[in-house]
Formats: sequence, C-alpha cells, structure tokens
Amino acid sequence: MAAQYAISGTTAKGITSSVEQAVAEGGLAPGDALPPVRRLADDLGISAGTVATAYKELRQRGIVVTRGRGGTVVAQAPAVGARRPPKVPQGVRDLAGGHPDPALLPVLLPPGRVDPVSGSHRGSPRRAGLEELARRWFARDGVPDARVTFAHGALDCMARLLSVELKPGDAVAVEDPGFHHLLDLVPALGLRMVPVAVDDEGIRPEALRGALRAGARAVVCSPRGQNPVGGCFSETRRDALLEVLGGYPEVLVVEDDHNADIAGAPSHTLAAGGLERWAQVRTVSKHLGIDLRWAALACDATTLARHEGRMLLTSGWVSHVLQETVERTMTDPAARALVARAEDAYTERRQALIGELARRGIAARAASGMNVWVPVHDESAVVNGLRSRGWWVAAGSRFRIAAPTAVRITTAMLQVADTAPLAADFAAVLGESEATYGG
Repeated sequence: MAAQYAISGTTAKGITSSVEQAVAEGGLAPGDALPPVRRLADDLGISAGTVATAYKELRQRGIVVTRGRGGTVVAQAPAVGARRPPKVPQGVRDLAGGHPDPALLPVLLPPGRVDPVSGSHRGSPRRAGLEELARRWFARDGVPDARVTFAHGALDCMARLLSVELKPGDAVAVEDPGFHHLLDLVPALGLRMVPVAVDDEGIRPEALRGALRAGARAVVCSPRGQNPVGGCFSETRRDALLEVLGGYPEVLVVEDDHNADIAGAPSHTLAAGGLERWAQVRTVSKHLGIDLRWAALACDATTLARHEGRMLLTSGWVSHVLQETVERTMTDPAARALVARAEDAYTERRQALIGELARRGIAARAASGMNVWVPVHDESAVVNGLRSRGWWVAAGSRFRIAAPTAVRITTAMLQVADTAPLAADFAAVLGESEATYGG
C-alpha cells in the first residue's frame, strides 16, 4: 500500500522517479493512493507546486490517474514494468481470456523459404498481393478502400494513430465498458479518457455527443463484436452517430473492427458516412491465428500520411515474411471454409449461453462477437463462486470506467452442451452472493 512506501525527492523529477521505481518494483500496486499534494509537500519540505508538477508528469505518462475526490492513484495498468494476465487456476475452464478456439483456427502457411533481402523494404513496405486482398476485405463491407496500409496489430496501429494525432492531456472518447487493453493504452500515451456508454447497438449517440462537447479530439469505437458487451451498429444507430459526428469534422474517428470475419453481424460502418477524419483497423488474430501480429488500416489521406510518416521513423514496415504468411493463409480455400464455420460456431455458442441464462431469469448482453456480458451486483463474489465450481470468468472491473458492475464470459471455447451447466452454476452463485451481500 502507499502508506508503506515513502516517496522521496526534492524536485519534480526526483518525486517522479521515486514513484515510477516503486510501481515498477511493486512497492506501489495498481489502485494504491498517493498522498495528497499538500501532505506530501509538507512531508518532503518542498512546495506544493513541485509535487503537483510531479503528479502531472506521472499522469501524462500513464503511471497514475486522478479520480477527483478519490485522489491520485496508481493506474490499473501503469506504463512501467510488465503486467501479465492472471494465471488460470488448475482444474477450471478458462472463459476469461477472450481468445478464439484453437480448433477453429487454420494451420498457418508461412513461406517455404526466405531469400536474403538486398537493402530494406522501406521503398515498398507492402506486398502488392496482400494490399489488394486488404482492399477487397474493406470494400466487401462498404469501407472506402482507396488508402490502405499495414501495422503490427490493432493496438500498435491505434497507438500510432493517437500519438501522432493528439498531444499529452488531450481527450479520447472510449467505449464504457470497453476493451481493457485500449483502456490501459490511452492513459499510457498521456491522454485523457472520456467514457461513452454502450448498448446492444454500440456507442450511444447522446453519450457520444456529451464526450465531444467535453472536448474529445478522437473517438475509438467498435462497429460490431464490441468487447465486452458485443454491441453492433444497426443502420439506424450508424446514421444517428454520423449526425452527431457531423458537427465535429476535426475529430478523428477510429473504428476497431477486430473480428470482422467472425462477429456474426453485418457491417454498418461509420467509415462509409463521408467523415473527414476516419480510420478503420482490422486484424486477423481472432480468425486466422493469435500469433499473426498484423493489422490492415483504411483511412483518410491525412491520417494515412501521419501514420506512414511515424511508421517510417520506427519499424519502417511490417515483416514481409509475416505478410506472405497472412496472404497465403487468407487465400487458402481450407482456411476460408474454416473461418466461415468458426463464425457459425461462435454465434451458436454465444446464443446458447444467453438462452440458458435467460431461462434462469439472468439477463445477459451479446448481440455479436465472442463474449457475453452479464450484469451482477458483486463481481468478486460471482468470479470466486464460479471458480469454486470450475469456471474462470473475468471481472468486469477490467473493462469499466463508470459503467455498472458485471462479468465477462468468453464463449469461444464453450461447447453448446456446457452452456446449461454453466448457467445453472451462475444462477446458484447469484443466489449465494445475494444472500451473503444483501443483493
């Protein structure tokens, strides 16, 4: 706890280093509170302004967050050290990780040999065949395909987009509840998050309007398969969101269509709505293989230039060996057939669990995607109760900012025959937790 760690330093840099070292070494854990500015200033014999400057630097670097009257606390995923997912206990089914079913992933088809390269690929960073495949992939769902490029996965792409577009302290509108890695990434970039409520049709127009009025300079959202709620844009919702965004032409709108081929829902993309600043990011890790750290990006001309400029200054290009593997797998008939089968299987498993929960009076949300979001009164009680019955699910706190409590169940590897036993155990745990915690 913070009370057990003595922050040191007589300058803003010294205080920042002290806190950063404590977080990296575990002396300060996620959620631990830092002392109020004036108290720490008195303890260290320095001015309150010096401490305030240190805390501001720590916030901009994503190490701490400020919660109003709740004070300044260590971020849930501070941008120092390394944080790994909790280990799944032995003897329980893992329904928490958000991963696809390996049985529904194709065998990857890397090149048989890799010849030496003369120079570098900076002059031709994209393989022509894969670029054409990417264009057809976007065009299939109504996304403008005139400008396409590649990145090292969705989060790598979004980090580059946000870092070249915004400056530390700027606000980003994010889904709430939303993808937990994105909720970790935004503050790590020194940006502020403005939560936008979601429902079964994705982000809500009135909530988006509020975030834009609050100064959000970018919006990150999912058109379908939203993680963790599973929302997907309807045509009506898409049009309502475009009407809101029409009043803010300078805002960059980033769509994360990470499971486009297995979401189990049609595409109603904002990218087709004539926005001035837009981008859509797609990956193949959910339907072709988790080790394929490759993403395709379609976007407007300004966004493309900024992304490409930063890419050239860093990694330069995505490995052509990786690109060839993606291209070969995407065009393999057996792989394409398996992907179609996976979409049907994921839809069946998701809907089966929702149905079994409903039969027991438990409301759950999941219009598309690989997860089911179940509102509960006490996340810890439900997670621990299900663990004792052999099920490992994710507490909703990893995905929430201001949204109500819930748990997330990944149904990708949950066979239909197992949905009834899981729902029965869920109902039993809810009964126990309500009796213990008073509902």
